[in-house]
Amino acid sequence: MRANRVGEQMKKELGDIISRKLKDPRIGFLTVTDVRVSGDLQIAKVYISVLGGEKKKEEALKGLEKAKGFIRSEIGSRIRLRKTPELEFEFDESIEYGNRIETLIHELHSDKPSE
Repeated sequence: MRANRVGEQMKKELGDIISRKLKDPRIGFLTVTDVRVSGDLQIAKVYISVLGGEKKKEEALKGLEKAKGFIRSEIGSRIRLRKTPELEFEFDESIEYGNRIETLIHELHSDKPSE
């Protein structure tokens, strides 16, 4: 229960930190889609979505990894926790998966003869 609240707060703060504080050009248009914090509040998996191709995604991930220490210290100063969770960045594949499903459904409907 508490992990969920911490995750939601971290999601909000991470979005702000990444959009306003980070100046790395590798981090383009990036969205924090979800943050899942472990039950002991030691690890936070940050799911991100990046606008662009695979190269843009890899560059954004490199930029985030480089700035991980700064981001973690910012989180620590904004959220009152005994220990700031370790950050792990991962791509959120659910958006692409949803788009793929939508495309397939659209193709099925367009191939179907009119009745």
